[in-house]
Amino acid sequence: MGRMRISGSTARRTWTATAGGLACLLALTSCGGSADGGSKDSGASRASAKSASPSPGPSTQLRSIPGIGDRLHDRIPASARQVVAVYGKGEDSAKSTVVLYTKHGKTWDRDRTWQGHNGKKGWSTNHREGDNRSPVGVFTLTDAGGVLADPDSGSGLPYTRSESFAAPRYWAKSHWHDFDLVIAIDYNRVKGTPPNDPTRPQGQSKGGSIWLHMDHGSGTSGCVSLSRSAMEYLLRTLDPGQKPVVVMGDKAQLSRA
Repeated sequence: MGRMRISGSTARRTWTATAGGLACLLALTSCGGSADGGSKDSGASRASAKSASPSPGPSTQLRSIPGIGDRLHDRIPASARQVVAVYGKGEDSAKSTVVLYTKHGKTWDRDRTWQGHNGKKGWSTNHREGDNRSPVGVFTLTDAGGVLADPDSGSGLPYTRSESFAAPRYWAKSHWHDFDLVIAIDYNRVKGTPPNDPTRPQGQSKGGSIWLHMDHGSGTSGCVSLSRSAMEYLLRTLDPGQKPVVVMGDKAQLSRA
């Protein structure tokens, strides 16, 4: 894909490359757009938490992540102190609310809340390549990248900058900037590699290239999309030392005991 430079004490990756490489093409078939405007992206007590839903405004000293039942809450690593919770509106809905929570001591604080989109056909507990649904689960966040320069100037996620992230210009114009900023969701991928690395440890049929990326105003083919300002905030805020994870799914699946 090109040359890699390791920059300074933060060991952040910067790549320079030309668009159209095989790895890019394989990755973007799972997470991208189409000429017709459709997306082809493939990115208190426990009892009270199950019935709770996210709401705007600050919340502090939460004993658990609201709206997340035991089944998924128990999969959040004990070391994780940053959680991006993606609350899908419904099993077949493309609309989501995204909340960043940070842990202080033994309690969680709500940091920011944004509106976003997920797979245009909703959610799946058995995501497959091309099903246009986002996978339900808990996944680590270890790598980032995009067409644009990394907006973070500190110790954020390792970042790969490359023109190879650019969406093909035969896709709808509304999708051209989807991958300007990307955070890889560690679903069926190798941690520590650029988000558009094509390796699929569980096989191609399980899909891949599930990312947090910039929003084009409608559902994706599996990724979670957010505004540019939200992506910039996450890239500035997520810290590998805090072991960030994403918990994502429709509200019914999220709240299951």
